[in-house]
Amino acid sequence: MWARGLVAGLLSLVVLLVTGWGVLALWFQLSRPWALAFGAVWCLLGSAVLAVMLLAPARRYWRQALLACAVGVVAMGAWYQGLTPSHDRVWADDVARMLEAHVDGDIVTIDNVRNFDWRSETDYTPRWETRQYDLRKLESADLILSYWMGPHIAHTLIAFEFRDGKKLVFSLEIRKERQESFSAIGGFFRNFEQVIVAADERDIVRTRSNVRGEQVYLYRLRAKPEHLRAVLLDYLERAEKLRHHPEWYNTLTSNCTTILFELARRISPGLPLDWRLLASGHFAEYAYDQGALTPDHPFAELHERGYINQRALATDRDGSDFSRAIRVGVPGIARP
Repeated sequence: MWARGLVAGLLSLVVLLVTGWGVLALWFQLSRPWALAFGAVWCLLGSAVLAVMLLAPARRYWRQALLACAVGVVAMGAWYQGLTPSHDRVWADDVARMLEAHVDGDIVTIDNVRNFDWRSETDYTPRWETRQYDLRKLESADLILSYWMGPHIAHTLIAFEFRDGKKLVFSLEIRKERQESFSAIGGFFRNFEQVIVAADERDIVRTRSNVRGEQVYLYRLRAKPEHLRAVLLDYLERAEKLRHHPEWYNTLTSNCTTILFELARRISPGLPLDWRLLASGHFAEYAYDQGALTPDHPFAELHERGYINQRALATDRDGSDFSRAIRVGVPGIARP
């Protein structure tokens, strides 16, 4: 009897998980009336199977219940796999355009570099620019983490710096539709496409520190110029693929942190997998353990001195240069 109870318990747990997954998938993919209607039917199916598993006196009813469950799972799976990402939607202004790069030897020209002037999250002046960069002048890069949901989750950006003073920031983000907002749970259920944004630092960093009030940290990366060049070109290659073949954003497996890890692994294939790749708020500590941040300083010091919010907010009051101000005192960055 105990074996039968154990099997019934395990199968019931599977049914519960599948039922919950299906309800969430329907909720994030269908309009509310349809989501409620199909969600109710899906829950009834799951409840019926559970009732048979736990209460039916004979196992022959199990086979019928599991067959009904299997048919439902196949139908749900076929529908879910049929969902396809698209570029043809009414996008929010800040992700309305996709970058387009043209590489001619050492010269990179990028169309649709974002340089919005943000006064609030809803009050801004849109600007999309064409900018040109000389890869021979690429000399450094910074890892930027912006915390918006507690200490364990952060948005990851990388800022490239050139000898002529130019800066270029890349960020993989959800491509929100107009009137749509981010949902970490929805990101598991094909609720958003993804986009790689190339932006000016005053746009993409300042909007987080000064407008949204997120907690932002900056770390100087320890990398050779040729490695930085490879990562920058890989970002452009990935962006070009996305421009032609849209992909779903996934909160767990295809996000702002995993893309940086994938690109870094092209340079250093031995980079280990680590739980901090999922808990993105700890990604800087992971990079430190791999020798990718400024050496000869404990991580706690890099973290403390890399906090930019006070310096960033001061630039709104005194009009000082944003990019220079946020780097003052950051280990590994020479004093201007």
